[in-house]
Parts: sequence; structure tokens; C-alpha cells
Amino acid sequence: MLLILAFVCLSGALALVGQLIATPKRERQASLRRARAYTEPDGRVRVDPLFEKLSARYGKGLARIAMRLDPRATEERVGLKLVASGLARTFSPTEFLAAKVVLAGGGVILGGAIGTLAGSSFKAALLAAVLGLLGFFVLDIVVTMRMRSRREEMRRDLPDALDVLAVSVEAGLGFDGALAKLGEHKSGPLVEQFELVLSELGIGESRSYALRRMSDRVDLPELTSVVSALIQSEQLGTPLGRILRTQATESRHRRRIAAEEQAMKAPVKMVVPTGLFIFPAMLIVIIAPAMIKIFAAFTG
Repeated sequence: MLLILAFVCLSGALALVGQLIATPKRERQASLRRARAYTEPDGRVRVDPLFEKLSARYGKGLARIAMRLDPRATEERVGLKLVASGLARTFSPTEFLAAKVVLAGGGVILGGAIGTLAGSSFKAALLAAVLGLLGFFVLDIVVTMRMRSRREEMRRDLPDALDVLAVSVEAGLGFDGALAKLGEHKSGPLVEQFELVLSELGIGESRSYALRRMSDRVDLPELTSVVSALIQSEQLGTPLGRILRTQATESRHRRRIAAEEQAMKAPVKMVVPTGLFIFPAMLIVIIAPAMIKIFAAFTG
């Protein structure tokens, strides 16, 4: 009976993780709807009515349990992490926290069942604790990995996106038109953020406010520098095209420096695999024939 219950809980946990990681690709939403997805707490894209009903009924209670277990996991902090990972339109902070508790409960039951079948109460308690902790923090690990991946992609795409904006502005388009042109020719997480800025401008927000919100969402130093320059350009009346061109050049320079730093770190990172795998194999190849001859001489 415990094994069946553990299997059911594990299946539910895997379904939640699968829905979080392998969310199907959706067509681009209307600009206003994308803006509401970040500005309104319940403006997300819904894909599973059953999941929505279960979340509405049990989500808040489970979320409170998660916040008691981890006081740092506030709804505001979780919301920012979901936005940075690109999952804000799929899961709310409450649903995310509730999913953590469900996965932790499934891990505890599964670990206890495996330990009970092994015939050891100590193993059951240990496995329950380990799998429960793993289930509680696995979603945080997934979201953190997605955040890092998206930030690296944004860092790579930033110079090219600024070049498109600079060319568009120099060709006579306004900032709004340049953002629209960027969305037509480019794609990716960074372009989605610029499209969101365009959406917020379309519903009446000021340019500086929309840019600051983008900087807060992404939390990328290079993008923060660009946003500060754009806001300063608007306040001082500096030509926008020149600012964009300068920022594109500086961003490309920073990207090249970062690539050089990574290249310089490569020899240090290769020391461990070289010492563990390459040197022993070389020693075996070099010394083995001599050892065989010495052993044959002594035994012969």
C-alpha cells in the first residue's frame, strides 16, 4: 500500500516538474496581454484547467507551509526569480511554492517506502529526509539554472540588439518604432524584454519607468548600464542614436573581455581532468612495458 501511494505521489511530482520544464511553445501573445502578465498578479497564461483548480483550492495553504519551511522564500522574491527565468506566465509564486511542498511530500513518502521495504527504520528515516530535501529544493535548482542560461543568452544578444536599435533610430524611427523593428528581426529572451517595454509604453507608461522595470526584472549589469544611459539621454536631450551606438560598442567590448577571461580560465579547469584521467593513462602506457619485462626477468 505504501509503495502504491509513493508511486502515485511520485507520478504527480514528475508531472509538475515536467510541466515546469517542458512547457510547450506558445505563439506570441498580444502586446497588452504580455504586459499584463508582468504587471498584474494573475495575468498569466493558463494551460491546464485541472492544475488551476487544484492550485486555487490548496495552493495558498501549501505556499504558507513552504514559506514557514524556508523564510527566505517570500512571494516577492519568488516572483522575481520566475520572471528572470521566463516562467512568470506559467506559474505564480503561490503555485511555485505549493509545488515545492508537493515534491517534498512525495520525496518523503518515497524515501520512507523504499527504506521500509529494505527492512530498516534508520534507512527509511534517512531516505525520507534526503529525498524530501531534494524534492523541496529541486525546483529552485531548475529555476536558477534557467535564470543563468537566459542571462548568458541576453548578455550575448545585447550588442546585436543595440546595433539594430541604433540603426533604426539613425534611420529616422522613434524609440518605439525601433523596438518594434527589433521584434521583427530578432528573437530571444532579450527581445522579449524589449517587446515588454514596448507594450508598457503602449499602455501609457513613461519610457524611464518601463526601462527601469526591465532592468529590475533582468538584473543584468550590462543591461542596467544601457538602461541608465538611455534614461540619462532622455533627461539631457542627448541624441539617442549616438548613445545606442556607444553602448553597443561598450557592450561588445565587455563581451570580448568576458570571453577572454573564460579562455584564460580553461587551462586551470583542465588541471583536474588531466591529473585524474590523462596522466594515469600516460603512465600506464609508458611504464607498463618496462614493468612487464622486469616481472618476466624476475620470474624467468
